[in-house]
Amino acid sequence: MEKGYVQVYTGNGKGKTTAALGLAFRAAGRGMKVIMFQFLKGMDTGELKSAELLKPNFEIRRFAESKKFTWNLTKEEFDDLKQNVKDEYNQLAAVIKSKDYDIVILDEVMAAMHGGLLTVQEVERLIEEKPETVELILTGRDVPQEIIEKADLVTEMREVKHYFKIGVPARVGIEM
Repeated sequence: MEKGYVQVYTGNGKGKTTAALGLAFRAAGRGMKVIMFQFLKGMDTGELKSAELLKPNFEIRRFAESKKFTWNLTKEEFDDLKQNVKDEYNQLAAVIKSKDYDIVILDEVMAAMHGGLLTVQEVERLIEEKPETVELILTGRDVPQEIIEKADLVTEMREVKHYFKIGVPARVGIEM
């Protein structure tokens, strides 16, 4: 890719991760190398199995894996999680700079920022230091204005109606 851009998928509606996965699926089909870093996801999801089928063109790595929401963690659990993210951040930055991947997806990176695990400045640094040829995708609710300003494309998913509100839980193969 001659020119890589920064894309953001945000909003309170369903589909942010799904949009990023669709892009990854399309790119892998064209022989591009894609890596997705998923923050704060601990459940078994279908995309992990799909990515295995698309190797070596698509890989998923989980950062700050947690079975609990950050607000349900003890102080010790939160401090451990935060230290893990700091350690993993350096790996992430190195992968982006390596140019080994055409597309890098930071799934739920907004949640990592809002949860106090990453700073806006750290994510801005990843954007600024991204090689020209790498496409960077960021997902998550409540994108900070600073990230919007640095992005080339921002898509907001807006909830109009959602079956979760009538008690339908996350379903295997659809939401997970």
